[in-house]
Amino acid sequence: MDAAVSRRSLLRNMSLDGMSPYLIQHRDNPVDWYPWGEEAFAAAQASDRPILLSVGYSTCHWCHVMERESFHNQETARYMNEHFVSVKVDREERPDVDSIYMDAVHTMTGRGGWPMTVFLDHEGRPFFAGTYFPEVDRHGMPGFRRVLEAINHAWQNRRGEVTKQADQLTRALGMAVRSAEELPGLERAKSAYESLAHQFDLQNGGFGGAPKFPQAPILEFLARISGRSWATKAPAMLTTTLTRMAQGGIRDHLGGGFARYSVDRVWLVPHFEKMLYDNADLARLYVRAWQITKNPVYREVAVDTLDYMMRDLRHPEGGFYAAEDADSEGVEGKFYVFTSDEFRQVVGEELYPVVSAYFGVSPDGNFEGANVLHQASTPEALSEWFDVTVEEVGEIVGRAKHRLRARQATRIRPGLDHKVITVWNGLALRSLAVAGSVLGMDTYLEAARANARFILSEMRQPDGRLARVWSNGLAPISGFLDDHAAYALGLLELYQATGEAEWFIAAQGLVDRLTDHFDSTDGVVFAVADDAGSDLVVRPVDQQDNPSASGASLAAECFFLMGRLTGEYRFHEQFERIVRAGDRLAEAAPSAVGHLLAVLATSLMDFKEVALCGPDALEWTGRLNQDYRPDLVLAPSTGPNEQIPILSGRYRQDRTVGYVCRNGVCRLPVESCEELEDLL
Repeated sequence: MDAAVSRRSLLRNMSLDGMSPYLIQHRDNPVDWYPWGEEAFAAAQASDRPILLSVGYSTCHWCHVMERESFHNQETARYMNEHFVSVKVDREERPDVDSIYMDAVHTMTGRGGWPMTVFLDHEGRPFFAGTYFPEVDRHGMPGFRRVLEAINHAWQNRRGEVTKQADQLTRALGMAVRSAEELPGLERAKSAYESLAHQFDLQNGGFGGAPKFPQAPILEFLARISGRSWATKAPAMLTTTLTRMAQGGIRDHLGGGFARYSVDRVWLVPHFEKMLYDNADLARLYVRAWQITKNPVYREVAVDTLDYMMRDLRHPEGGFYAAEDADSEGVEGKFYVFTSDEFRQVVGEELYPVVSAYFGVSPDGNFEGANVLHQASTPEALSEWFDVTVEEVGEIVGRAKHRLRARQATRIRPGLDHKVITVWNGLALRSLAVAGSVLGMDTYLEAARANARFILSEMRQPDGRLARVWSNGLAPISGFLDDHAAYALGLLELYQATGEAEWFIAAQGLVDRLTDHFDSTDGVVFAVADDAGSDLVVRPVDQQDNPSASGASLAAECFFLMGRLTGEYRFHEQFERIVRAGDRLAEAAPSAVGHLLAVLATSLMDFKEVALCGPDALEWTGRLNQDYRPDLVLAPSTGPNEQIPILSGRYRQDRTVGYVCRNGVCRLPVESCEELEDLL
């Protein structure tokens, strides 16, 4: 490689944003990477080269593979440097860039994923898009070098065709779905439920075949409608999915938490990376399932998941890191799996028969000759097979887990993505607040408070907006719609759990900024602020709830709840606008808007606001939270509180009173929790 190019590459890579673990992973590539921005587009224009945009994230297994195979290859890098301006983007830092060009991938290929590889003209318009390309032709996929040569040939010799393709693709990206003229009603929720019931995997839970994702937004919808007379299958759809996932290898049976997805339809073999958003969403869903069923297994899984987050993903000052890698020592799943021989040696001969049957361990294994641990049998069945009590089975499995964890502690852990991402921390905050209140665990409430203090002190910018990411004291990127909406919902949940008005006030400030910075005149809520999207070829819409809730549906829930707690109609208007904007998508593809459907279903219930004032307000809150009540929002306060409109003027000295309100109109107060529960 030319020495000047090598030096330029090194300098370019050193200038990449050092806070992103994903960008750091590519710092030593011989590719002359540019960060996203004006400099890259100017270089493309000046040299008349197309832009090669590569998007991924630090815990992405196939991103690592492509980095090793192609971006670290000297000849491939030389070709990239000669014929392209190569731009590297961390999708978790720039979800707006990722959103636009992932739409291009879906449009061209019918599927998506990471690493994402897109070729752009000088104006940022995509003309060819794909995901992972192998080093050489393999399994029907063209090799990356062959793709590069074909794109360069088209750029040099068929520029007119390239321009035409870019025009057509960009027009498709810019097409907005028209809003419904009226607010959708109960029939929309019912038809979505029927569609999802038709897609449901009755045997294994979940939706579709392999690979299979948890799809937490859809499960949220099922949880919220599980008490409705028209959704009789919803409880079984929810609990079957959560039970099968809890038994499967997608769940880490030693360390707690869930992997991002299963490569099969039975939840057995995971793609081993663990994401904060999955674990936060699933922990809350397991709490909700415990409220609905009182099945202790769901409580156990929720606690294990939250404890994993607090042990392995928590920053010492309260924030939560983004993810753990699928790989350790360059091998996928190495930290988690056991050969049959190693498993036998670790647990011991006396425990092996029972625990190998419990965890499904066999000499052949289920993953490249090793074993992904999963619950292959129930304690009740093992009790009969081995002529021991169920309690003895539990004790044997517990001893084995202790020994297996000790062995794992000697291994090299998967890589940690140490970014603190605001939206995912909002989901974590919400889960901790819910679990702390519902399960009566102050540890979780203290962790929630620490998280709120951290985010609001370290990531709140001078104008009141939140930053997108934080790492090592740096938070340079302004947050997006989902960051502000998710964190506002987390703060509202923390207020409901603690009665501490500071969290409500902070949430209201963030909700106000949703309108100030993310609104538009055409009734659609976008992923970027009005003053932040000048370098984008189109303005991306954040409406699809996949794999977690979208910024739009989170914002809709913010506006709905804030309207109920304040009585201000402006919030309800914004809620309606977002729901109408997403209605046509809900009609055509309900599985893509699970959280929006959950919010819609909630709004169509006999929704109530419950004001609790007095020294026992939090005790009453805990009692009310023993059952899942998606049809109410709580406003507790142990003392006088004039800052929260629904509580204003309602405090009574030295006694606790409860008000049940509908649309701001409240019944006479009651002075016992039993009377309050009767009213509800």
